[in-house]
Amino acid sequence: MSAAAYDALTDAGLLSPVRAGTPAEEAVSDLAWLQAMLDAEAALARAQARLGTLPGAAAEAVTRAARTENLDLRALALAARETANPVVALVQALTRVVAEQDTQGTGAAEYVHRGSTSQDIFDTGAMLVAGRTLMLIRADLDRTAEALALLAGEHRDTAMAGRTLALQAVPTTFGLKAAGWRQLVLDADRRLARVQEDGLPVSLGGAAGTLAGYLEYARIDGAERSPEPGAYLDDLVGAFADETGLARPALPWHVLRTPIADLAAALAFTAGALGKIAIDVQNLARTEVAEVAEPAVAGRGSSSAMPHKRNPVLSTLLRSAALQVPVLATGLVQCLVSEDERSAGAWHAEWQLLRECLRLVGGAAHTAAELAAGLTARPERMRANLLLTGSQVVSERIAAVLAPELGKAAAKQLLTRVSAEAEVSGRPLYELLAAEPVFAGRRSTQELAQLCDPGAYTGGAGALVDKALALK
Repeated sequence: MSAAAYDALTDAGLLSPVRAGTPAEEAVSDLAWLQAMLDAEAALARAQARLGTLPGAAAEAVTRAARTENLDLRALALAARETANPVVALVQALTRVVAEQDTQGTGAAEYVHRGSTSQDIFDTGAMLVAGRTLMLIRADLDRTAEALALLAGEHRDTAMAGRTLALQAVPTTFGLKAAGWRQLVLDADRRLARVQEDGLPVSLGGAAGTLAGYLEYARIDGAERSPEPGAYLDDLVGAFADETGLARPALPWHVLRTPIADLAAALAFTAGALGKIAIDVQNLARTEVAEVAEPAVAGRGSSSAMPHKRNPVLSTLLRSAALQVPVLATGLVQCLVSEDERSAGAWHAEWQLLRECLRLVGGAAHTAAELAAGLTARPERMRANLLLTGSQVVSERIAAVLAPELGKAAAKQLLTRVSAEAEVSGRPLYELLAAEPVFAGRRSTQELAQLCDPGAYTGGAGALVDKALALK
């Protein structure tokens, strides 16, 4: 069985449909993770060669050999049980491949993993995986934001019921709701951007965070080139960062897990932001509400027992990720509590949690882009639902208009009594108000009807949409 086939077989996404088949799923697969660690090994060799402490030909040989097709993924996984991490077996296997490919007898295999330690390679690989996955996530967030901007602009003035504590409150617009969704997506992208640009560093610490092994080999292989330890190590970290495209850390971070905690927090926020969109869509798509509909795709959303149903599948997938990622991210933040100079368990506990966070958020972002692009708004249903209460949703407006004439307390009492009567009788609010003696000779029935029109009481919604869409 090939490595790719085995990778798919062991975790095909059956229990996690939100990420199944999405680009992020492939970006964090076992094969992708293995390649990232190999990339880290190759980058380290090239960095050392740049400083003259490793032959350039050896670095080239390591880079050529550092491909997943040259290694047995399953064998590495099984071997990792004996060392508690996959890097030990990876280094042994990579060394064999370099030696086998060294037909000229250059001895390049001796330079694999020169002065390094497992956590340097694994953590650097993890940052590479995270960076590559964040690129996919952010591209999908950008697509989502663009689609939501179009919705917000199109429905800038489309009145709908604003709801608080599950009940109709005062009118708002669908454009403002879509603009709010977009703002959350932009907020998530900014957080991920900060992590991607400043918080994904290479890991270079050596056995216990002192980089002693790197320095010792540098002295053996080229002491005359870098006699001052601090300068050499600084140059090495810089060269390694350049070769990987990752950031330079202030210090070795084997047990200073800020990069992981920051990444976890940004991913949790992103999942929650997309989850907010999802739960709104679910509520607005209810049969009784029917103000929006998910994009229609043949066969999607069908029920095994009820042929008439078309379930809101995309928002359901988004919500499932939003409920999982914060819990997983909490586990990652807890790993800040790492003992000594290398943790016996906390570091190891991060791996699956981080992978799951990345692929769940990756799947959610991909799903959100599809949802936003295909979401259908139904203004006619929004208008009908606004009128369900006989204009009681604008009682706030009427109270404000009456307060200068009747006094604030009296106006509220009048509106409370008339609203209760409207609810019982089913008559429009403006008709009952017109029958009140206080309005005799002051306002006509037509004026009161206009005052009670929910579509005319959306406050600054339009201006807020304009302001939001001006933000990038």
